[in-house]
Amino acid sequence: MNKNFPRFLAILALLASGLWFSSAAQAQMDFSLDEGEEPVEDIGDAAGDAAGDMVDDMGDAAGDTVDEVVDDGGGMSFGTDEADAPVEEGDGSDAADFGAGEGDVIGDLVGEQTADTGPRDDAPRGTETVEEIYAVQQVYALRLNRVELAPSAAFTVNDPFVSHPAIGVALNYWWTNVLALGVNFLWYQFQDDLTGTDLNFFVRRSTRLAIPITQWQLGAYLNFTYVPFYGKFAGFNKFIFQWDAYIVGGIGIMRTRPVPIIDPEIRQFDFGTRVAFNVGVGIRIFVSRFLSIFTEFRNYMYLERFENTEVGLDTIDSDGDGTSDRLDQDTWLSGSNTFTNNTSVHVGFTIFFPFSFEYKLPK
Repeated sequence: MNKNFPRFLAILALLASGLWFSSAAQAQMDFSLDEGEEPVEDIGDAAGDAAGDMVDDMGDAAGDTVDEVVDDGGGMSFGTDEADAPVEEGDGSDAADFGAGEGDVIGDLVGEQTADTGPRDDAPRGTETVEEIYAVQQVYALRLNRVELAPSAAFTVNDPFVSHPAIGVALNYWWTNVLALGVNFLWYQFQDDLTGTDLNFFVRRSTRLAIPITQWQLGAYLNFTYVPFYGKFAGFNKFIFQWDAYIVGGIGIMRTRPVPIIDPEIRQFDFGTRVAFNVGVGIRIFVSRFLSIFTEFRNYMYLERFENTEVGLDTIDSDGDGTSDRLDQDTWLSGSNTFTNNTSVHVGFTIFFPFSFEYKLPK
């Protein structure tokens, strides 16, 4: 087969030279149209005829050459003896050598990967935790059929002339999860002598005017509590707190008395009972299912009789009872009641009994 290879190259050279000659002839053609010359169509026809004759001649020459190669056989023999003869060592072609080399490289790579695969120690795996998450969570702390005990401390915020600090305790029973009926008690009297704040004293001294004030002894109320809102919030990027907001209101009694400011040398007052109302709002944050802290704003409202700002004379007895107007106790109090309201802030904690509870409905 190696002997016929030059003949094929000769055929290819003839074909290439014919193509080159055709392109050169076309490149040298003059396409200018002078006077007396034939039109473009005639030149194109002549060029096409010449190219066709050239191609025919080249095809005939190539055909004769191929026929000679086929007739001669080029010494090539495709008999079965050569096909069955064993391949001598070292007589392989380049393609065979290349194929063998490529097979060895791939085999080496596969061998390395196979050698690396062996028994390995599996890395320790953590314990898998499965937790069911519900779109609507159950209430964190049920209040139904539980008793709430809530001690607290209170102080007023809207009276600049006198403060009413108190300690208190509330006891509520929740007959539903949002409604409770209860009582609360407040004790205010920590000292017998109550002269008011420094502001009251400086006002009296600078203007020769006195502002009547009262002292509170205690308060007791029957209350209703309603919880319209509850939820949770995240704090410190770590903890989740449950909370609820409530409205409270009720009716009760207060024991108060005027503080003798106008004529303290003569006048002295005893505590009296007043009918009082209270209304407020609060928020409770649960620490656990039975313990919480809370703060609330509550307004206490009642009718109060303040000290009379007028002082009678010792020498005049207006009612003829034999007692001067200054010493007559009926003149010590003002003639009408005054609507009084004081807003107090309560801060405390709540304990629910019993400590535990059971949900009746499934999640």
